[in-house]
Amino acid sequence: MCAKELQLKYGCNPHQKPARIYDREGSLPVEVLNGEPGYINMLDALNSWQLVNELSSVLKLPAAASFKHVSPAGAAVYVPLSDRLREAYFVDGMELSELAIAYARARGADRMSSFGDWVALSDEVDVSVAKLLRREVSDGVIAPAFEPEALEILRKKKGGKYPVVRINTNYEPPYQETRQVFGVSFEQRRNNLVMSYEHLNDIVTINRELPETAQRDLIVGLVTLKYSQSNSVCLTYDGQVIGNGAGQQSRIHCTRLASEKAVNWFLRQHPAALDLPFRKKVKRPDKNNGVDQFLRDDLTPAEERVWRELFDFVPQRLSGDEKRKWLQGLDGVSLTSDGFFPFRDNIDRASRCGVKYVAQPGGSIADEGIIEACNDYGMAMAITGVRLFHH
Repeated sequence: MCAKELQLKYGCNPHQKPARIYDREGSLPVEVLNGEPGYINMLDALNSWQLVNELSSVLKLPAAASFKHVSPAGAAVYVPLSDRLREAYFVDGMELSELAIAYARARGADRMSSFGDWVALSDEVDVSVAKLLRREVSDGVIAPAFEPEALEILRKKKGGKYPVVRINTNYEPPYQETRQVFGVSFEQRRNNLVMSYEHLNDIVTINRELPETAQRDLIVGLVTLKYSQSNSVCLTYDGQVIGNGAGQQSRIHCTRLASEKAVNWFLRQHPAALDLPFRKKVKRPDKNNGVDQFLRDDLTPAEERVWRELFDFVPQRLSGDEKRKWLQGLDGVSLTSDGFFPFRDNIDRASRCGVKYVAQPGGSIADEGIIEACNDYGMAMAITGVRLFHH
């Protein structure tokens, strides 16, 4: 039974007490089944739930999101995992349901950022999902239901303190939403526009081909952006986010950040990265960091010394040529933006990450230049006509 008010562990910071969430009109749409979530936990929970619920509703697939600091580090729908991705995501040998695979993909988008994430799942949490969550460093989960055995597994996580939240799927928020900043109340219409395939109909480039897989990936990107702190640019591929550049003041920095994450995501699948000779007792988070450092060329002497201690023998790093050759295999990537592109440098940068499909609001005086840039690279671009800022 959902209550009208929920006391929280603390606010944005531990010294900000007391803290609570409440509903002036009726009952809250959430019920805490375990643990004591905090203020940021619940912001992540409510934002991430909207994301996975919308993705699942539009694409008719199980969906998952990995949230950190009110933006998704990763989001995905169910698409079968290749053996290479199973290794890269540290789930090889595990029996995973479709929902568990969606989360493995969401978590695998940017494993560094997902460390200590809040998890959102579109469907009932089964045992395979719970077993996957049990082994990851995570701060909590929200879902519409939990199998009894799955709930018992999660209740033992973090010494029994792992926050588990159930969402009421029948809840419909008010048409108008309000918030307070510095004692001043803000009010606006809730962003209840649902992203759909119809938003991809206005293709303005010479290349007008948007395969079904590209349409799916563009929807994943657009819905992810809808719940990311602006400005944001998202790269998606194979039903999942592979790079989310969120919360940057300059759009080109969004694109650079998303691109860097996408490159890292793909390089982590290089055979040399998958076959690193870690010592037997190295923990998964340390392995994750070790892979990231293996791909870097700028370690300090101190970092290098600590990194070498992870291995039975020191692996040979990839050369620049080896990285460039491997990255040539990254192709068919989708690029989405929550606001229009003001300059073609965003398209130029994205082209180096295998981007072939683009969706953005349009409406800039630079639109013709952006279209020309897409044509230069043979990309297909759809103008959605919808800005997706979120603050």
